[in-house]
Amino acid sequence: MLEILTNFFSSTAFSTVGIGDIIMILVACILLYLAIVKGFEPLLLIPIAFGMLLANLPLAGLMNPDSIDLKTGITSPGGLFYYLYQGVKYGIFPPLIFLGVGAMTDFGPLIANPKSLLLGAAAQFGIFFTFFGAIVSGLFTAQEASSIAIIGGADGPTAIFLTSRLAPHLLGPIAVAAYSYMALVPIIQPPIMKLLTTKEERGIKMEQLRAVSKKEKILFPIAVTIVVSFIVPPAASLVGMLMLGNLIRESGVTARLEDTAKNALINMVTIVLGLSVGATANVTTFLNVKTLAIIALGVVAFGVGTASGIILAKIMNNLSKTPINPLIGSAGVSAVPMAARVSQSVGQKENPSNFLLMHAMGPNVAGVIGSAVAAGVLLAMYS
Repeated sequence: MLEILTNFFSSTAFSTVGIGDIIMILVACILLYLAIVKGFEPLLLIPIAFGMLLANLPLAGLMNPDSIDLKTGITSPGGLFYYLYQGVKYGIFPPLIFLGVGAMTDFGPLIANPKSLLLGAAAQFGIFFTFFGAIVSGLFTAQEASSIAIIGGADGPTAIFLTSRLAPHLLGPIAVAAYSYMALVPIIQPPIMKLLTTKEERGIKMEQLRAVSKKEKILFPIAVTIVVSFIVPPAASLVGMLMLGNLIRESGVTARLEDTAKNALINMVTIVLGLSVGATANVTTFLNVKTLAIIALGVVAFGVGTASGIILAKIMNNLSKTPINPLIGSAGVSAVPMAARVSQSVGQKENPSNFLLMHAMGPNVAGVIGSAVAAGVLLAMYS
């Protein structure tokens, strides 16, 4: 009986569990708490955290690759997450997420006010500022620094896409940092916005945007795809799928495809993307000095991106004949539509009759394009 019990115990995970496994399981549970109780990006943080939990269970082998018995030549299949991860490794899942995002996005505010594109571009300064900061720290290679810096774009799928190409070993901590900071937009941005603007600037009322024709909305995704793909070819998969989703939306003749892209498809891909990304986080890659540095540099990237957009908006306001509320510059980070809502909220506190949401959506959707272009630039330079 004792031998039977001993053999049973040795077959359980209790016989091999280590302190690292326990710590990672606790980290996964903390992330689940933040997602469920605190509402931190639950749509992706729950799959990421649960993938982390499952992958760090001893003996489960969910991330084990295929193995071949050299004596018999028999191939043993790998774990479930090993196969799901191939969609991340080969850059399949993030562009599919962009397809769904494009189907849900209205580029009308950007088309109505093309100057918004400059604000979206300015917010990407946080990416390049943080890139040099990561290099100077001496902790990271250029490829790792690129992957960390893209957190400043506040675009989770782009961060995952670039990291899977340049620094896949950092995928877990970078994905967690990116989505955590996206969830913290309403907390991180307002202090920066108030620090860099005066009460009078925050209360500026902007003129109503012009109406955008259906023809413009149809031509826009086609033109953007061609122009961006010629200038930054590595960004073609992200920008192309984003614009395809938007063309499906705006064409008016593909209602079924639009519904699938912005509902069933994006929801399915979100689940498998989150699980496979979370499964890459283990004690070796997650619990180290680099992870702490990634978290610190991520918030710097996000803060600098927010500040850059506001500063450019202030300059544009001083040079423009029509008033521009500098608060919309903070929406240049691509956390859609949360960053635009924060601009609206802060502006309305100063002037209850102020409605900045649609004006802020211009820089906000421009930031989605900008972060994808920035990722393409970094990929072209360091792949």
